[in-house]
Amino acid sequence: MRLGRVASPDGVAFVAVEGEQGAETVREIAEHPFGNPTFTGRSWPLADVRVLAPILASKVICIGKNYAAHIEEMGGVAPDGTTIKVADPVIFIKPNTSIIGPEVPIVRPPSSERVDYEGELAVVIGRPCKDVKAAQAKDVILGYTVANDVTARDQQAADGQWTRAKGYDTFCPLGPWITTDADVSDVEIRTELDGVVKQQSRTSLMLHDVGAVVEWISAVMTLLPGDVILTGTPSGVGPMTAGQRVSVTVEGIGTLSNPVVDKQ
Repeated sequence: MRLGRVASPDGVAFVAVEGEQGAETVREIAEHPFGNPTFTGRSWPLADVRVLAPILASKVICIGKNYAAHIEEMGGVAPDGTTIKVADPVIFIKPNTSIIGPEVPIVRPPSSERVDYEGELAVVIGRPCKDVKAAQAKDVILGYTVANDVTARDQQAADGQWTRAKGYDTFCPLGPWITTDADVSDVEIRTELDGVVKQQSRTSLMLHDVGAVVEWISAVMTLLPGDVILTGTPSGVGPMTAGQRVSVTVEGIGTLSNPVVDKQ
């Protein structure tokens, strides 16, 4: 099943997306998409609604440096300057106010001279959980979506920690929807900037797979329905400038595309 949020002629609603590409329809979900969703009976062609970020997260938890090639391109060190250990994932949080949906502009702040794309697979949590073992992670996952962990790279380097660089409004594009039945153990992640491929890798190359990531994070904090986990970006990160368009595709899930603008 594909789950999403849309702005329809009747307001904002969670929906199930059905049908073949180019001829999809959306069926309105009553209340929320968790558990066994029920439907209101209303539906619209996908072309007649505006696709929003698919979930309203209480928090976005991110894994840093989860691909060996990205560790190498970033200098191979953790935020504190020590050599990163493969056995210890690095986690950080983006505020939920950074979330935007497809086609919403990524806004470059005037305080940063370099804002980068980082295409990623995102995990959406489906129920409250704590201390989840990797083997049981699938039991707490609602599904998977596409993310762009936008980063003010110069501020990340200057601050020595990542909150400001990762936390600006519009710095967490998500979408277009959540796929509940995907096998993400070995799928392609591809990022294009103005149609040119900049990142291309596979989730099988993650140093910490989805189960390990859920276990590590849930040992630290309680996860709530709708919380989003960004699983890390492959190598090939780079800057975006105003007027460009960045598109992230995760095989079997979809493509998330956003224009880039400067803050006025």
